[in-house]
Parts: sequence; structure tokens; C-alpha cells
Amino acid sequence: MLTKTEQVQRSPVRLRWSDWLLFAGALIAVLPPMIEVARNNWSTEQGGHGPIVLATGLWLLVREYRDARGLQRPGNLALGLAALAVFLPAFILLGITGILELQVAAMYAALIAGAYLLIGGRMLRAIWFPIFYLAFALPPPDTVVATLTNPVKIAISRAAVSLLHAFGFPVGSSGVVIQIAQYELLVAAACSGLNSLITLSAIGLFYVYLRHRSDPKALILMSLAVVPVAILANFIRVLILILLTYYVSEAAAQGFLHDFAGIVTFAAALATMMAIEAVYSRFVERKSRVPANG
Repeated sequence: MLTKTEQVQRSPVRLRWSDWLLFAGALIAVLPPMIEVARNNWSTEQGGHGPIVLATGLWLLVREYRDARGLQRPGNLALGLAALAVFLPAFILLGITGILELQVAAMYAALIAGAYLLIGGRMLRAIWFPIFYLAFALPPPDTVVATLTNPVKIAISRAAVSLLHAFGFPVGSSGVVIQIAQYELLVAAACSGLNSLITLSAIGLFYVYLRHRSDPKALILMSLAVVPVAILANFIRVLILILLTYYVSEAAAQGFLHDFAGIVTFAAALATMMAIEAVYSRFVERKSRVPANG
């Protein structure tokens, strides 16, 4: 015998014709810019995580929505229309100017405003993580990425050169160029693994949320660990590429082995995040046993 709450949660959602009209309009508006995102961003190393985030995010969104279906209530009409009045014109104007990154950001904000009209604020708060996670599928502005990563690239290259020099390798750096014996390696090429920062952030948060969705401390801890882990992984990547250039050849380091080094360091970063999560879980487990044993 199901309780009243369970019956509400399991009952099918009945959509009005206006809801279907809103869905159709949203789909028509979303498809063209997302096709451009797939062509221009998801086909690159920086945005290659986009399809994975989109697929896993939609799966998680459906799952979270079903669990919290009883919270669905239409949102405040005036507030929702006011938000749409801001984001829809911005979406159209940015589409005309051709600024794809800002256009899809305005598009996503308009979609959230439309969802608020349909399901209300309580439901949106209940499914906050899939909404936040799906934003990783959208391309960030290149200027923002360059501003954040360029100082880190320089710092990583200098640290790698200093470490190898301390071990007696004939290595040095000049600006954006790393010199190892008779070879030269561009910092931009060696540090391209920083593009995995967004990917690691998304996948790491997705992993932790599934494991510890009811533990905000674990979410915060892993969120804080994502950036240092990504930087450490890229540091290892730079070391590998410098050593490959020195011991094998410059062509090998910039060819297949360059991509292979990226895969290895990315896997190492994920393994490190899982190890941090495991250490945290053991710490919490031991801490919870202390009162019982005391």
C-alpha cells in the first residue's frame, strides 16, 4: 500500500498544451547554437568532455527529477517572465553578434527560467546539481581560459625545469620555450593538459556526487581538491614530455606519445581524486567509531 506522498511521486506528470509549446520553442532555440558548440568546441581537446557531460548530466537530471517529483509546483509567473525578458533578448542579440560562448550562457539561463515557470523553485533546488553539472558542457570564453591558465602554464614549466635541472639534466627555459639539450619545446604545447581542468572538475564532481550526495563536506573537499590535482597532473605531463623529447625525439614527444602522455596523466589525476575520496571516507568512518569505542 503506497502512501500519499509515494503516490504523488510515482504518478505520471501531466503536461498542458502550453507546456508542450514551451518545450517545442526551447528545442527550436537550443538546437542551432548547440550544433555550433558540437562543431567548434566538442571536437577540440579543450571541449572534448562536452558530449560525456551532456549524456551523464541528462541521465542524472532525469533520475533526480523522478526522485523529487512531488516537489513540482509552477513558479511565480511574474518572476519567471521577468527572467525570460532579460535572457531571451540577450540570447538573440548574442546570436546575431556571433559570440557563441556568451550566447549559450544566455540560452542556458533562459532554459532555467523556463524550467522555473514549469516546476518551481523547490524542484530546481532539489535538482541543483544536474543543472550545475550540465553547465560544464558549455564552452567558457577563450579569454577567461587564457587568463586563468597562462600564469599556471608558466609556473608549471619553470617548476619542471627547476626539478630536472636539479637532477643534472641540460634543461632551461626562456619565456614560453623550454630548452632540453638541442631540442626546444613550447610551453603552450607542453601545458596543453591544463585544458583538462574543466573535464577533471566535471567528472570529479559527478563521481563524488554519486558517492556522497548526502555528504556536503565530501563534495566541498573534492571540489577544493580538483584544481590542485589537475595542476599536479599537468606538471607530471610536462615532465614526461620533456623527458620524451630528451630521450626519444622531439617528433615523438609531439606526436602519438604527446596524446598518450595526456591520457596517462588524466588517468593519474582521476586515480588521485578517487584516492583522496577513499582517504576521506576512511577518516569519516574511523571518526564515527570513536564515540562508540569510547
